[in-house]
Amino acid sequence: MSGVWLANTAKASWRKKLVAQQLRLLDPGTAIKPKKRFPIYLIAENVYDTYNIGGLFRLAEAFALSGLLLCGDMEIPPNSRIAKASIGTYKIVPWEYYTTVSDSINNLKNMHRDLQIIAIEQTKKAVTYSTITYKTPLALIVGNETFGVSDEALSLCDAHGVIPMHGVNTSLNVIVAAGIVLGHVFETIELKS
Repeated sequence: MSGVWLANTAKASWRKKLVAQQLRLLDPGTAIKPKKRFPIYLIAENVYDTYNIGGLFRLAEAFALSGLLLCGDMEIPPNSRIAKASIGTYKIVPWEYYTTVSDSINNLKNMHRDLQIIAIEQTKKAVTYSTITYKTPLALIVGNETFGVSDEALSLCDAHGVIPMHGVNTSLNVIVAAGIVLGHVFETIELKS
């Protein structure tokens, strides 16, 4: 009975979202794509865990970002663990791989002269992420689970945003941090869909 319900609801004209099982089976050539991608990019530098990489693909798809840029020493699709964690969204999110974060930023700056670059990182220069005035085009940088965003990347940023921590723990998972900041960005800047 639930299989019939799922099949019927997936076909319903009012239902535009796909369940995880459907996303895993998507063919990139025929995949449902958002009507518009927003001029926001997520740059992932040296992210080690393939499940985190897959999760970043899910975030990029959920927010209809213009792209996910993977940089440095990290796995890239096709990879079975990324495929599983991304529930197939790696097939529909525009993404590129760069050996260095500076190459990815230079490429984005060539496409967008007025690109704003913000690192999500705990630094001495960091301000609370919610006090930053975000504008598009925008690139958000997240870094390695242990070492964070590199000094090279930090030097190329317009600002560093930190998420205040009030407990004993002093850091968040890279997907959680990116999701918090992306959610704030979408609540505070005017994006025409």
